[in-house]
Amino acid sequence: MIVSFTMMAAYFFYDAMAPLKGMLERTQGWSSTDYGMFTSSYSWFNVFLMMLFLGGLLLDKKGIRFTGGLATGLMVLGALIKYAALSRILPVEGVLFGIKSQVLYASVGFGIYGVGAEVAGVVVTRTIVKWFRGYEMALAMGLQVAIARIGTGIAYLTANPLADYFQNIPSLVMFGTVLLIIGMLSFLIYNISLDKKLDKEIGTANATSSEDEFKLSDVKIVFGNYGFWLLTLLCVLFYSCVFPFLKYAPDLMTNKFGIEEKWSGVIPSVLPLGTVLLTPFFGSIYDRKGKGATIMIIGALMLVGIHALFSIPGINNWVYAVCLTVLLGISFSLVPSAMWPAVTKIIPEKQLGTAYALIFWVQNIGLMFIPLLIGIVLDKYCINGVVLKIIDGKKETVTLYNYTLPMLIFTGIAILSVFVAFLLKREDAKKGYGLEEPNIEKK
Repeated sequence: MIVSFTMMAAYFFYDAMAPLKGMLERTQGWSSTDYGMFTSSYSWFNVFLMMLFLGGLLLDKKGIRFTGGLATGLMVLGALIKYAALSRILPVEGVLFGIKSQVLYASVGFGIYGVGAEVAGVVVTRTIVKWFRGYEMALAMGLQVAIARIGTGIAYLTANPLADYFQNIPSLVMFGTVLLIIGMLSFLIYNISLDKKLDKEIGTANATSSEDEFKLSDVKIVFGNYGFWLLTLLCVLFYSCVFPFLKYAPDLMTNKFGIEEKWSGVIPSVLPLGTVLLTPFFGSIYDRKGKGATIMIIGALMLVGIHALFSIPGINNWVYAVCLTVLLGISFSLVPSAMWPAVTKIIPEKQLGTAYALIFWVQNIGLMFIPLLIGIVLDKYCINGVVLKIIDGKKETVTLYNYTLPMLIFTGIAILSVFVAFLLKREDAKKGYGLEEPNIEKK
């Protein structure tokens, strides 16, 4: 519960800007391409500087306490830089490296935050393995993901009301930063009160054998595992159809389904809030009944149908949008509930930090390029026109977008994820990883 709260704060900060895309365009002069670049910046340092991979190595060498403390500190630092850019404390006029100064500074801050958030995610996942391996591990991971996604749901529900209450976007960013500080303190409490205690109980604090100690040569074992790379590819394809979609979902609701901007985050919030119950439920099924590879195939197949149905022009009833979002929530619960515990069946425990970091690193490649791609596509091919609307009693210029092409892009990526999921199941049958076996070991 303690480390899950840390991730809930991280998820809130990550998603709080998504419902405000229209407000950014009106009040800050951003374009869809600017927004796409800002969203993609979350992964800049993780991908190009290999910070996630280095974080995984650091976790395996230095442990949970040191790496987690560093990661949560980076989240807070990046959030403060992003706040300084949006509140114009930093000089934001002009252009740097072909990018608007404000967009660039905010992106750098978001990128630093992204390093901390992703490494923290690896640390928290590794923490759960430490406590629950051989027991209800998928349920525990599902609960952690569910609690974290409460942060996403709250962000989509409250971003517009909070921005209206504060009368500006920077105050909302500072609100999220305060949550991150509380999350950092929460993790430090875990370090002091629980992690040291567990090490003493299981005798691992100073008793690691030379055979069990992580070595850099172990990285070769991870890199050479074909099943691991199939699972990693499935992860990047699946998440590239969900997280980037969520970044544009409020704008989709406004442009396709005619929902007012101030309520545009309500329907997307159904997705993360729905997973609060479903992810632990499916995780519990995997713990007791197995069928992890099959669960991932079903979730990926659902994703194809959902995005294809979102892409159909002319269907703009909000009830239709709610139904598809509920189905997307089910899909988004199925795949992660089986995916993250499956890593522990393919990779030995002493290499799990590196393995999870590599998965998160590859996932960040998708999280970097797909939002930018969607933003560019919207600006170049999908503008339906510009209209004047009365918003909060003022006349505002609003750009209208057609989301058919972006949703077809998501559909194509989802089809690839189904193909990879079938390959993973075939590899499991050949190598005997046990992905279809229960997680709970008979004692």
